[in-house]
Amino acid sequence: MAASRYKILVDALASDIRTGRLAAGVRLPTHRGLAAREGIAVVTATRVYAELEAMGLVSREQGRGTFVREIAVPADHGIDQQVAAADAVDLNFNYPSLPGQADLLRQALREVATSGELDSLLRYQPHRGRPQDRASIARHLRRRGLTPDADEILVVSGAQHGLAVTVMAALNAGDVVAVDALTYPGFKVLAHAFHLDLEPIPTTADGPDLDALEKLCATRPVRAIYTMPTLHNPLGWVMPATDRSRLIKIARQHGPLIIEDAAYAYLVEDPPPPLAASAPDVTVYVSGLSKNVATGLRVGFVVAPPARVPSIERAIRATTWNTPALTTAIACRWLEDGTVEHLEAQKRDDAKARQALARQELAGLSLISHPSSYFTWLTLPDDARADRLTATLARQHISVSTAEPFTTSKHTPQALRLALGSTDLDSLRASLRTVRRVVIEDAYA
Repeated sequence: MAASRYKILVDALASDIRTGRLAAGVRLPTHRGLAAREGIAVVTATRVYAELEAMGLVSREQGRGTFVREIAVPADHGIDQQVAAADAVDLNFNYPSLPGQADLLRQALREVATSGELDSLLRYQPHRGRPQDRASIARHLRRRGLTPDADEILVVSGAQHGLAVTVMAALNAGDVVAVDALTYPGFKVLAHAFHLDLEPIPTTADGPDLDALEKLCATRPVRAIYTMPTLHNPLGWVMPATDRSRLIKIARQHGPLIIEDAAYAYLVEDPPPPLAASAPDVTVYVSGLSKNVATGLRVGFVVAPPARVPSIERAIRATTWNTPALTTAIACRWLEDGTVEHLEAQKRDDAKARQALARQELAGLSLISHPSSYFTWLTLPDDARADRLTATLARQHISVSTAEPFTTSKHTPQALRLALGSTDLDSLRASLRTVRRVVIEDAYA
């Protein structure tokens, strides 16, 4: 087929999609069907669809076919969650806040200002954090079942920064990392930036398919396992203790580093011990205070095996030099005086109330979530298109996420991830009712 003919077909289909002649969600002919209709080879039809997919105009789903995308949803949505418009109700990102948090900050700033250490806080700090701050974090982590020495702790600018410096210190471009088939988008962004080879592991109701993980580790040189054993984002499961033991056994046998993300772990009461508690020699534990205190308080912490601390410390130096001492000092005061523990308890209750509200307002739809998490996974009916629903909801000033930012496998499920913690309860209730109505109307359209 002449190049001009091939390009004419791509341009014609692209034009039909952009002008709406081919509507979002329409299933296009099979590769053989397109080839027969246009009088071209099947390999050329495959190339046409591949180019349209690269342009963000179609999506291919294994076993279902090729569909027209909703082009109002940005083409890079598969890597990044999109920030909500200023006038939209945000069910995309979680930034849970409680009444009185601003007053807590005002009081903390006054205390720091009169403490006598303000001058020292304006200077460079040790890259891994001041010894007294790391000791405060060590005491805090004992409530989570960890008993690290302060020398094994590094203070970072939020959990995302903790993941970044761990990746920088432990992995190289091309390294294989085992991840859940649905995982935290922030780690996908890191993998893209550092050219990591993500291998998706299928998930069960309680966590990753460990048979599949063991097979992968036996057949490929897996350098790390990224996991969220306590309150997985986005599916909300908590990995049972027996599965945690087996995952550790797999890591010890085959050698990969475990990267344990505990950003949402505080929401679960009495979970099994963290992986880092049972396997501190092969686990880097990452968490922070953005979710349990305030998203603007960019203070996090990494607990690492002693042999890995120097390389992570160098990565901190290369990226931020040190976490801002003023915010770290405030955070550690709150760790010591019980403020963090109090806020965590309040937010667990708040998340439970929001989950109950979601179950009530989305009754009859397929939901997957933990009863005290700030998000829920809405599996869509057959033939529903998540990108089309997302665009419809955006026009009604409600921002939600499709499965694309969370997906690491070739198959992207038709689902929505709804963040429940970023708006007041009345707005949340009204927005969830709209979500339910739009999903049902789409299913019967």
